[in-house]
This record gives sequence, structure tokens and C-alpha cells, in this order.
Amino acid sequence: MSGSVGPEGVLMAGVLYGVGLGPGDPELVTLKAARLIGAAEVLAYPALAGAASFARSIAAGLIPAGAEEIVMEMPMTEARGPAQVAYDAGAARIAAVLEGGRDVVCLCEGDPFFYGSFMYLFARLSERFAVEVVPGVTSVTACAARAGVPLVARNERLEVLPGTLPEDELAARIGGAEAVAVMKVGRHLGKIRRVLAGLGLEGRAVYVERATLREEVVLPLAQAPEAAPYFSMILVTKGGDPWL
Repeated sequence: MSGSVGPEGVLMAGVLYGVGLGPGDPELVTLKAARLIGAAEVLAYPALAGAASFARSIAAGLIPAGAEEIVMEMPMTEARGPAQVAYDAGAARIAAVLEGGRDVVCLCEGDPFFYGSFMYLFARLSERFAVEVVPGVTSVTACAARAGVPLVARNERLEVLPGTLPEDELAARIGGAEAVAVMKVGRHLGKIRRVLAGLGLEGRAVYVERATLREEVVLPLAQAPEAAPYFSMILVTKGGDPWL
């Protein structure tokens, strides 16, 4: 996937592909994503500093031998500043490849534009280079499928909330929603449990951890462990069974 030559013989810039990989099961990678990865000369992906890349592990069986790999190491900190510096550095390395006429396939967990880190690269590079985004299976739909929980039907509304919200805001938003997916659970599990118990909804909540992976856990929230990893979600449905 090298850049093309323009009408005057000038080498054209490469294309940046933001490729969604889905929630973790390699079989949930789309055919288009698999084709692009399999033909890639240059791949880019994030990884926590000092750790293996989850995105790369999903796509490992598709990566061609000899492909150049740009690893964007993300600092393990809640502060936004260090992460922005890492994205700046990653975007600069990708831009150098694109300017040389080669395409770059960026591997993205889940969907690139649904809480995806690719959007930070998109913001830095899309005004200068052609970018194509390939959607992936989202964690919300994967968790619902693995838990066997239809989320919404007919005219119902689904609200997706980050567990990082303040407790009073979570309570207000969940209280006014018909169905809820709470993401980014992690260390906020206790807070989310308190909110749902206060609303009388703990019995309507399902806890899903590492959906589609070998270590997957699906439990009623009341039976969930005390500590939750980053890759966990809580699904709440308030109605009966409107799909029947």
C-alpha cells in the first residue's frame, strides 16, 4: 500500500487508515480491516509504557512479515499532558511516513471513533493527509451480545456513560435513562454500585469483564468482584422484555 504518483510524476502522500479491531476476539475483526492489515507496509498502534499492545495482540495473526511497526507508548497516568505529548510524537512519526508516500495502518481497539484513541491522531493529521476510518465492533455491542442482554427496542433510548463521572451526575443520568451502558468501570466500581443500589437498579444490572476474551466474566452486578479491570462494563435495562 504505497503512495501513488501524481500526474506530474510527484510522489503523493500516503493514506492513514484508522482500523477498528473490535473488543478482543480476532474473529470479530472485519474483512476490510483484515485486508488492510494483511497488506500493510507500516503499522502504528498504542501501547502502555513497558507493556505489550492489546491492539497488536488482536491483529497479530494478520500482520505481514517485515512490516514496519510504529509503537506509540502511552504513559500510565491520569494527567492529560503526558498522553498529549505521546500523541504528538506518534503523529510526527506517522506524518514522516505519509510524507514519504507510504500508507500507514493504525490499529485501534474497538471502534476508532467510539472512545477510541485514534481520534487524537485524526485531530493532528486529518487536515494534512487523507484519512480513512474503518469501523469496528464496539465494546457496548460485544458486552450485550456476550451477556445475552438486548439493550433497546422500538423507541427506547440507550445512554452510554463513563464511570468516571461524579456520583451525583451518574445518578441523575442513569435515573433518567431507559437503558444504560457504563464504561470505564475500573476503580469506579464501588461508586457505580452505590448509585445503582440507591436507584433500586442493582438487580437490573449485569457486569461484563473482558468481553469476547478467554478471561471473560459475565455476572449479575450483585455477584461481581470487588475490583474491576479497565476492560469492564455494566449494562442496565429498566423495562420488561419489549423485544418479545
